[in-house]
Amino acid sequence: MTMKPTTRGFLFLAFVLAVLPLALPNGYYYDLAIRMAINASIAVGLNLLIGYTGQISLGHAGFFGIGAYASAILTSRYGLPSGLALIIGAVATAVLAFAVARPILKLKGHYLAMATLGLGIILSMVIINETELTGGPDGMPVDAFSLFGMQIVGEQAWYVVVALILLLVTRAALNLIDAPAGRALQAIHGAEIAARVAGVDTTSFKVRVFVLSAVVASVMGSITAHYVGFLTPGVAGFFHSIELVTMVVLGGMASVFGSILGAVVLTLLPQLLSAFEGWETVVFGLILMLTMIFLPRGILPTLRLKFAGRAA
Repeated sequence: MTMKPTTRGFLFLAFVLAVLPLALPNGYYYDLAIRMAINASIAVGLNLLIGYTGQISLGHAGFFGIGAYASAILTSRYGLPSGLALIIGAVATAVLAFAVARPILKLKGHYLAMATLGLGIILSMVIINETELTGGPDGMPVDAFSLFGMQIVGEQAWYVVVALILLLVTRAALNLIDAPAGRALQAIHGAEIAARVAGVDTTSFKVRVFVLSAVVASVMGSITAHYVGFLTPGVAGFFHSIELVTMVVLGGMASVFGSILGAVVLTLLPQLLSAFEGWETVVFGLILMLTMIFLPRGILPTLRLKFAGRAA
C-alpha cells in the first residue's frame, strides 16, 4: 500500500522534531527551535484561512495578544491555574472571532485586508491603554506554566511541549484538508460563486476557519506568554501580524508544510543576518524580495513543481 505524500511529510516532520534536540548544543538554540515551533503552529492555522480559503487577515497578532494577555492577567493578577487561563483565553478569542467574522468576511480583496487590519489595531490599542490590567507599554510579568501541579521549566521541557503542539496542529490541518470540509474551503478559494451553486454554505465555512485560525493563534499566544515570562504590547502589534502573513506566503500558500518551512526560515533568518550590523533589515528585505521573484508560489510549492518537472 502506497503511503500518501501528506503522511510521509508528517512522519518526516515528527522525525525531525524528535532528533533535533540531538543537534541543539545549548539553551540559545533550544530557544530558537521553540520560537520556530510556535510560529509554525500559528502559520499552519493561518494558512487554512489565507492559503486554502483565500481570506486575508492582517490582524491575527491581535488574537495572539488576547491569548497571551488572558493567560498573563488571569494567572498573575487573579491566581487562576495556567491551564484554565489558557482555555478561557481561547474561548474569549473564539467568541470575539465569531462575532466579527460574519460582517468582516462579507468583504473581499483589499477591503477585507483593511477590515482585519483595523481589528488588529483596535485590539493592540486596547492592550496598550488598559494599563491597570496589562501594564500598558511597560508590559507585565507572567507566572510559570503549571500542569497537574508540575511546572514547565527550562528550554528542553518547553521544546517537548511546543513540538507536540506543532504535530497536533499539523495533523489536524492535514485531516481537515483531506475531509469534505477542506475541499469546500478550497472551492471557496477557487470560485466562491461556483461553490455556492454547488451547495456549499460559504459563509459558514469561512466563519469556522476564521475562528479556528484565531483560536490556534490565541493558544500559542498563551504558550508564548508563559514561556517568555514577560509581555509587551508588541506581541499584538501590526508588524507581528505582517510577519505571520509573510511566513505563510513565503513558505507557500495552500501548503501545510510550506507554512512550517516559511515560519522556520523567517524565524531563523534575522539570527543569521545579525553579522550585517546596521544592514540586516536591508539584507532581510532583499532576500525576501528575491525569493518571491524567483519562487513566486512560495518556497515549497515552487521547488516541488521544479522537481516534478525534472522527474517527468
